[in-house]
Amino acid sequence: MTDTKLTAAIQPVADSQPQTYETAAARVEEIIRRLDSGDASLSETVALVQEGKTLIELCAGELEAVGAALEELRLDELVARLEGEGRAGNP
Repeated sequence: MTDTKLTAAIQPVADSQPQTYETAAARVEEIIRRLDSGDASLSETVALVQEGKTLIELCAGELEAVGAALEELRLDELVARLEGEGRAGNP
């Protein structure tokens, strides 16, 4: 593989962080495949690991936000149910 092809193979999908969880997760999979191939040089490996760490942190943040939103929805549902039961018990 020429240096140009190698460089193209390790470039991030975009210069900035991916905007979606799905894009970031797909790029992490690409990075893992490249690292697993054993063909990456030491400097490429370091760059890929750094990029992967950033992407994993982005994904973890997204998952945390979704988890918090789901928890809030569950609490809202519980409050509504309890309020409904409270009204049913009061004539």
